[in-house]
Amino acid sequence: MMNSSLIITLIAMVAATLSLSACNTIEGAGQDIQKGGQSIEKAADTSR
Repeated sequence: MMNSSLIITLIAMVAATLSLSACNTIEGAGQDIQKGGQSIEKAADTSR
């Protein structure tokens, strides 16, 4: 039978890994949205 402190440590490691990967995903989405906004601004400037 596994030690309870080992189980808690494994759960904490998994939670930390998921949290860090979520931050990278959100950051990437933010960069994509920013690039999309810049493209719209550029199109608006050229159509003036």
